[in-house]
Formats: sequence, structure tokens, C-alpha cells
Amino acid sequence: MGYKLILKQKIMANHKSSEKRIRQTETRREENKYYAKTTRNAVKKLRSTKDKKEAAEQLPKITAMLDKLAKKKVIHKNKAANLKSSLNIHVNSLKQ
Repeated sequence: MGYKLILKQKIMANHKSSEKRIRQTETRREENKYYAKTTRNAVKKLRSTKDKKEAAEQLPKITAMLDKLAKKKVIHKNKAANLKSSLNIHVNSLKQ
């Protein structure tokens, strides 16, 4: 039901170092995908929040998440800045 069938392709690398690089890249890609999705969900949750106090508590955590993604070059630094700006505007516009 919730299981996913993953077919691994045979690695056609000619060197040990390139085989290792392929493994490292795959691991990083999975981690980046996880953290990017987690951050996107947190941003959606913050945008749907109507309570200013709760949103103000979430904002620094989400800002840190966006900064980390930008630092690791998962997302572009300007995209992180734009998201942080729009989230700040949203939180400031909420009624207490």
C-alpha cells in the first residue's frame, strides 16, 4: 500500500572514486529533497496561520531553515530572501 518499489540501476562507473561520488550524490539528493519538502510544508503552515503570536514563534525557525537551504545551495539565496520577506510581511499583517 504505502511501499514504493525502487529499482537500482547498475552503476556503470569505471573508477572506484566515481562509484563513491555517485553514492554520495544520491545520499545528498535524498537529504536535500527531505529538507526542502519539510521547509515548504513549514512555510505553508505559517501562511495558513491566523494567530499572530503563533506565527511570530514559527517565523525565526522557518527563517533559519530557509537560510540553511540557501547555504547548502538547495535553493537560491535570493529565493530564500524573497520567501523570508514575504513571510515577514504576512506575520506583520496579522491581527492580534
